[in-house]
Formats: sequence, C-alpha cells, structure tokens
Amino acid sequence: MLDVLDASAVRRWCQAAVESMAAHRDEINDLNVYPIPDGDTGTNLEFTLRSAAEAVADDRSASAGEVLRAMAQGAVLGARGNSGAIVAQVLCGLADGLADADKADGDALVAGLRQACELAYAAVAEPVEGTVLSVIRSCAEAAEAAAEPALPAVLVAAVRAAEEALRRTPEQLDVLARAGVVDAGGRGLVVLLHELAAVVTGEPVTDSPAPRPSRDRRALQQAREAGSVEYGYEVQYLLEASDEAAGRLKQELAALGDSLVVVGTGSGLFTVHVHVNDVGAAIEAGIEAGRPHRITVVRFSDQLAAESAADRSGVAAEPANDRSGVALVAVAPGEGLADLFRSEGVLVVDGGPTANPSTAEVLDGILGARAAQVILLPNAAAVGGVAELAAQQAREQGVVVAVVPTKSPVQGLAAVAVHDEQRRFEDNVIAVAEAAAATRFAEVTIAVRDSLTYAGRCSAGDVLGLIDGEVVEIGNDVVGMGISLVNRLVAAGGELVTVLSGADSGAAAEAVVEHVRAKLPFVEVSSYVGGQPHYPLLIGVE
Repeated sequence: MLDVLDASAVRRWCQAAVESMAAHRDEINDLNVYPIPDGDTGTNLEFTLRSAAEAVADDRSASAGEVLRAMAQGAVLGARGNSGAIVAQVLCGLADGLADADKADGDALVAGLRQACELAYAAVAEPVEGTVLSVIRSCAEAAEAAAEPALPAVLVAAVRAAEEALRRTPEQLDVLARAGVVDAGGRGLVVLLHELAAVVTGEPVTDSPAPRPSRDRRALQQAREAGSVEYGYEVQYLLEASDEAAGRLKQELAALGDSLVVVGTGSGLFTVHVHVNDVGAAIEAGIEAGRPHRITVVRFSDQLAAESAADRSGVAAEPANDRSGVALVAVAPGEGLADLFRSEGVLVVDGGPTANPSTAEVLDGILGARAAQVILLPNAAAVGGVAELAAQQAREQGVVVAVVPTKSPVQGLAAVAVHDEQRRFEDNVIAVAEAAAATRFAEVTIAVRDSLTYAGRCSAGDVLGLIDGEVVEIGNDVVGMGISLVNRLVAAGGELVTVLSGADSGAAAEAVVEHVRAKLPFVEVSSYVGGQPHYPLLIGVE
C-alpha cells in the first residue's frame, strides 16, 4: 500500500488505465445513449487514454506532478468525443492540484480532485447532472470529507462515492432510466479511478459490469432521428489560440449547437468538441479564434446506420462511404511536403521527426481515408512503431492496412509515384514497397549538442550528413554537405535525384541542383520545397 503517489506510480496507473479501458470498451459503448446513442464513448475514452500513455512514455520526469502533467496534456491533445474531452480535463485538474510535487499525499489528492471537478464543469457549456460531471463532483466531495487524511483512505472514499454517483445517474437523466443504463462517461471515469485505487492499495478493485440497455437501442435511435431538436454532426478539432480567444469561441459555438466542450492544456492548445448542424460555421469560428487543425467531422446518421447494419448482420458493420476503394496515407513533416503528397491524392497526417504524430492521429488518418484498404507510409524511422500500432487498431475496425516502412519522405514520394489502385491490393503493396526500398536517402541537419557519431565527435552547430539514417560526414557548410551526399549516393548507382528544401533553405537546394546538372549530366534531378523543420536538405536517389 502506498502512502504517497510518486512518478512511478503515476506511470503504472496510466498504463493500467489504458488496458482496463480497452477491456471495458464494448461495455461502455453499449451504455452510450446520452447525449446520443452513437455507441462510441468507450472507444473515445480508450483513444484518449492511449494518447495520454504515449505522452507519458515520452516523458522522463522524476516527479509525480510532472508525469501527471504529461498524462493530462497527452489526453487533451488526443481527446476524442465529449466524454474523452471531459476526462482529459479531469486529468488536467489532478495535475494542477499536484502542481510540481515530487510525491502526492492524501491532501494533494483532495486538492487535485477539487480542481478536477471545477475544470470539468467549466469546460462544458451547459453542465448536465446524471453524467460524468456528477460522478467527479461526488468523488471530490467524498475525498474532502474522508475520515482519514492518508492517501489510501482518501482514494477509497472517493472511489466509493464515484460508484454510488454512477448508480444514481439514471435517477437524474430520464433517457438513462428509459434505457435501463448508467451514464457511459461516468462509467469510464469509475474504471479510471478503479485502476488508481489498485495502484495505491496494491489490491485489485472488485468490479462488476454496468447494466446493459434493457430495451432496443434502435428505438432510441429512431426517436432521435424522427425530428428532435438535437444536432446532426459532431465537429472536433485542436485549436492554437489564446485563453481569451478560446473563451469567445466557446460563446460562439454555444449559439450553434450543444454538447460543447472546450478543454486546454494551459499552453495555448485546446481541444474543441461540439454537436452542430452548420459544420462550416463551427470550423470558421475556430479559424477566427486561432489555428484549428486535426479537424474531424462525424455525421451521426452514418454511425446509426452502421449500427443498424451490424444488428441485422450480426457483425460489426461500417458506413459504406467509410469502407470503399484503396487509399494512401502518409506522414509529412512540413507544409510543402504535405502539399506534394496531397497533389497525388494522398491523405496526409501532420508530423515527422521531432514532431511525431500520436497513434491516435495516425489512426484518425487511416479511418479518415474512408477506404476498405489503406497503404500507410510513416516516412520516418521514429514513426514506424506508432504506424504499426495504429494499423493494428484500424484492422480491429475492419480496415485492411499495409504499412510500408518508409524512413524518409523521399522514399514516400517514390512509393506514391508507382501506386496504382487498379492493381490487386497485394500487388500494389509490393510495387510500392519495392520503389521505396530502391530509394536511398540522405539528410543534412545541424547538430544541437556535442555528441559522438559514427563519423566522429561533433559539436553543437556542426553540419551533419546522414545516409540511410546514419551520420557519415561532419562539416560546416550546408551546400557543401548536400553536394557531398549526392556524390556518395550517385557513386553507388542512380538515375534520379530528388532534393527537398527545408524551411528557409531554398538557395542551398538550388545550389545542389546546379551541381548535379553541371557535374552529373547523366542523372535527372528534381527539386521541391518541402518545408520540413530541422533538416535543411532531404535527398533521395533512385
């Protein structure tokens, strides 16, 4: 039994929470009849916590408060759906309560739960009792009133109060009572708290499944689709904006729809979630407030039609427009590269080295392609593991995904050039993979610290030349390094050189191109503005 919650304990809780939410996903999905019966709350919470776990895995902090802050920020950035956004805000409140504390005792947990409750209610435009909000409030109140101040006693009191609040949710919301279920988001929060209690007490929490709907879910769906005043689309996006602009946005979106949640990381990033009929207006409001990205739009009627199809067939069905044809999905660092891929009909996931996308972001890209079969191009060695995990999760949802292990955007572009969706999917994957493998790649970057490389010791500010991911040369000039790398690659054989210029390095790229034209006339050369950060030049030779 733990007297304090340290960094290691927070990490164990985060991982256990992901695993437990995945185990309870279908149960929670079945409970989902409020605010609409779209059956995705468990899935959304799992995605949210997976994003939190990825952030924690990348964090090397030694204090509980800092690890919890990473967990909260990861949850906010990967929040899915109404409940996912609210649970992310609960984690933000806990992180605020612990601040930068190395370890958290019972008093710190009380402060964290109090702040979690306040932030959760503040995030929702129109708080409704009988939801996850009621559960977190009861939890916080019980923690403050705990008979003993020790961490285990406070946590046990809080968890018991959360369980009781969850049982009362059908008394507070008629739609839950009619369906014979408890609130789905509240159930998810209880699962999360159970895992925290298990970490602190050292004992698994005895848990019983929540009741399943007592009446046909389709009746609930049909009632909604028969002309009620609820809204037809879910719009969600990440927003870079000031606190003041986010506050104004919240007021504007409240006038457009319902189920509005705006949650922030405290660093100028917000997750915005709203149900509307005017999708364009919701997105335009975000553009006026700041910079929205990772925009997703879901039409609820598609989800309900899919579930009805699943009910008829007995298998998990997907909307027809979500599952047809073949698509390419590529990770691209830089707007120029993104535009290059998009011009070839490729769906782009933002990211790349040093700004790598999360599993949730890559999965969103796969599912957003609305294809039955997807070829995924990670375009960086560091993204490979994330791409494989996202592909595995997409396969569980019925999408056929092949990950081609491209380690550079130039390999990705070579792969796209031979893509032909008229081929059999398996043959197409082979052709794409062969084109990528036949492309050697080089990178020019600047050392940010003193280090020992395969080419010797480098100092901060040195120009590094890499081939196939390994440092092969150290110098002091970007153009000279680019020319040297091209010469090395072409010496081993090659007919086509591609040069991608990074941010503010167009002149260097042009100098390399001129060298190839003057000194290597038998080689064809192309140059594009990649806009990638940290790498002035990316070079490919086919």
